[in-house]
Amino acid sequence: MNIREAHEGDYPELRKLYLESRCNAFVWDNIIEMTLEDFDKHTEDEFIIVAEEAGILMGFISLYLPDNFIHNLFVHPNCSGKGVGSRLLQAADDKMNKPMRLKCVSKNHKALTFYERNGWEKVVEEGRPGEEKYWVMEYK
Repeated sequence: MNIREAHEGDYPELRKLYLESRCNAFVWDNIIEMTLEDFDKHTEDEFIIVAEEAGILMGFISLYLPDNFIHNLFVHPNCSGKGVGSRLLQAADDKMNKPMRLKCVSKNHKALTFYERNGWEKVVEEGRPGEEKYWVMEYK
C-alpha cells in the first residue's frame, strides 16, 4: 500500500470514492442530496493524503493543517478492514503536530470504535438542538 500526497489527477476518482463511501456509511443521512461536487467543497484549503494499491485509490484523509484538524477520513467500502484507515491516520500524525483533533458524528458507531482503537479519546459531545450531534476527539 502506497501512502502519498494527492495530486489534481486523483480528484475525479476521489470525488467518486467520497460519494460512494458517504452513501454507504451515512445511512442516517439523506443520500439523495449528496453529490460528486461535495468533495471539492468539503476539502477546500486542505492537505489531502491518499492510500493506493496497484493504481487503485483505497481511501483518503484531508487535513486542515493550521489547526491540526482531521476533517475527512474515508476508505472505499471495498477496502474496509485492510488497514487503510490506520495507515492514513499514521500519515496525519507524521504531518501534523499534537494534539490533533477531529469531529465524528455520534451516530457513526463504527468510526467512533475505529478512532478509539487507534488511540483517540472522546473529549466532548456537541451539537445544537435539532442538529446532528458529534464527538470532538483528540489524539495526544
